[in-house]
Amino acid sequence: MADSSQARAQTTAPGTRGPQSLIDLARGVLQDLPGLIGDRVELFSLELHRAGIALVKVVALTVVATILGVTAWLAVWSIGVGLLIAAGWHVAAANGLVALINLTAAIWAVRRVRALMKALSLPATRHHLMVGTSPSGRAPEPHSPRDAQSSVHEHPAAAT
Repeated sequence: MADSSQARAQTTAPGTRGPQSLIDLARGVLQDLPGLIGDRVELFSLELHRAGIALVKVVALTVVATILGVTAWLAVWSIGVGLLIAAGWHVAAANGLVALINLTAAIWAVRRVRALMKALSLPATRHHLMVGTSPSGRAPEPHSPRDAQSSVHEHPAAAT
């Protein structure tokens, strides 16, 4: 029996393995595969759990920081109102000034958010992903300098 396995090994070309060794190799890989995959899945699971806990902590600390920031903001404005009253302003006028400043800042913030919302739709990426048509409905000119200039002016972040 040992002679037949030696004869079989001699008939195969050097550097190649016979069918029996390929089957053994495949069996070995298949036996090791669950362990390799299982270790990676367990690591992934543990990291997801750790990331979930960290996310909850981040959200909680963000809420705490927001509350503290808002109370500090109110304290600063109450000090300002107190100083205006001490300077001879009427209570309603001092509070009205504070409200006007805060409303102006809020209007500016809302307008800025609306302007930034356009960038969230990824207009340049959507334009380049369109196949064979431009937003106007006609085929785009290949490498048009006008298109390149307008996309830079429309999307300042793309220029950097």
